[in-house]
Amino acid sequence: MGDRGDKVIGPVDPMQVPRFAGPATYARLPALDAVGKAQVAILGVPFDSGVVYRPGARFGPAAIRAGSRMLRPFNAWTEAEPFAQQVADAGDVACTPFSIEQAIGEIEAAAKATYERAPHVLAIGGDHTVALPMLRAASARFGPLALVHFDAHLDTWNTYFGGARYTHGTPFRRAAEEGLLDLRRSLHVGTRGPQFSAQDLPEDAALGFRLIDGRAIDDRGAAAIASEIREVVGQAQTYVSLDIDVLDPAFAPGTGTPEAGGWSSREAIAVIRGLGGIRLAAADVVEVAPAYDHAEVTAIAAANIVYELLCLFAMTKGDG
Repeated sequence: MGDRGDKVIGPVDPMQVPRFAGPATYARLPALDAVGKAQVAILGVPFDSGVVYRPGARFGPAAIRAGSRMLRPFNAWTEAEPFAQQVADAGDVACTPFSIEQAIGEIEAAAKATYERAPHVLAIGGDHTVALPMLRAASARFGPLALVHFDAHLDTWNTYFGGARYTHGTPFRRAAEEGLLDLRRSLHVGTRGPQFSAQDLPEDAALGFRLIDGRAIDDRGAAAIASEIREVVGQAQTYVSLDIDVLDPAFAPGTGTPEAGGWSSREAIAVIRGLGGIRLAAADVVEVAPAYDHAEVTAIAAANIVYELLCLFAMTKGDG
């Protein structure tokens, strides 16, 4: 837990400090520097130089933190207490916006430094490029990871614009090539929308990924999707990466590459709640671009998804 014996320092008490006041950390939790060590560290990654359409996800970490102010310590629907373990906000990575490869190195180094103080790290982004350095750091700790990738898009394309290898559309191809993933136990969930060519899906499958496409929520429902995910990952150490555009633009307008026909926030939360029992090693929630949001709809959805992932850490404990 923290450096203060066995005492867990939780969020600021909303009965003492109103929701609109207090620290600007996720869920008004203590800073990692204040507690020294934690079971789960939340790491902001304000980077969006890898986007191909709408920029703005560099402001995502701050928006997710702002959207988290209404969260409470007990999840009545899973009986999890996410803040009974020490959870702390590690602040933001200071990564350059001018060089993608330099920023990837800075993010990886910051994540590895965070793992020295917390066995589990949950990143809030930032565009999906950040998943690659986060996976590098997580696999250095846990070995090759099962991947559960919630996204409207595959993010396994090879290059963009004549040779750009590091973008928010390529992180999982690079991760597969680098041996960061257990590809027997990795899958995309919620994928939908047009592809660049008829070869996109077969090429993704050739890398080893399975696919549960966006229509499955209608055909089979959240419980069946969660059951299939649990069956695929088994007891492998698992990384969950969630692009907020897995939600329909009605529920997540504030994102960089919106696609019609997505899930509701309720459906996404139901699937995540169904993943209890997986060995959750690390996670990220990315692509919140608040300039395109209204009434904090996207930020609140993302903050609650982070909360549900923290509940999974609390329920399953992972391996420290």
